[in-house]
Amino acid sequence: MYWDKLIIVFLSELISRDDGSTNCQIASHILGNLETVRQSNIDEMARQCHVSTSSISRFCRDIGLNSFAELRDLIDSASFNFDLLPESSSTERRSLDLVERVVESLNLASESLDHESLDLLVKDIARYQNIALFGLLKAETVAMNLQSDLLVLGKKAVTKVAFKQQLDYLNGATEEDLIVIFSYTGIYFQHAAQPQVLPGKSKPKVYFITSDCSAEPNGYFDHVIRFKSRQDYTSHPFQLQFVVSLIAQSYAYHMAEER
Repeated sequence: MYWDKLIIVFLSELISRDDGSTNCQIASHILGNLETVRQSNIDEMARQCHVSTSSISRFCRDIGLNSFAELRDLIDSASFNFDLLPESSSTERRSLDLVERVVESLNLASESLDHESLDLLVKDIARYQNIALFGLLKAETVAMNLQSDLLVLGKKAVTKVAFKQQLDYLNGATEEDLIVIFSYTGIYFQHAAQPQVLPGKSKPKVYFITSDCSAEPNGYFDHVIRFKSRQDYTSHPFQLQFVVSLIAQSYAYHMAEER
């Protein structure tokens, strides 16, 4: 189960911009008229969106693309898929099937989660002043949930909905920053280059939380916190929410013990 890049960048743009903004207008039109815009050049797309061609070019730059040609490639390669549960005869049966799937996924995450690394993360959350929490789409919603839980517990953290804003933050972060990235499938950097760690350059401390069991610490990730999953569309937000709820609970216990 993988998110299409067009969904990632366009939905984050729609969520993070004012409804009446030019970028929101362009993104909304493209998402609602994919077959039409696939056949359009920049002049035709501008007319369809009721904006200038320079606005289309600026939109491309704002979402992290270098040109209209890259936007066309993104639109041409877009594919939307929704995974259905096994066919059921009634809403009640579908409800029971969904609950069964979610409970199974939560048990799997709980049994396989790297609890030692999670405890290290909790201690770092207590220690760092600059904390950023990032994810894409549903992973970003759990990042925001953790942000609100930490705020209730007296700890401020930042997050950004737009993918480009997240990348800008990562590229400007230093050793003063603690960054937690949630990526269910582990493909957070599939659609953009991972920040370069240059010799002598300070880097943030980065935790990567994922169900991709092949993910390993590297020059950028200091710790990878893994849990097992079925990698399916249905249960993944519940597993991620379980993880962030456990982080918040563990942080609360840690701070109570420190008093």
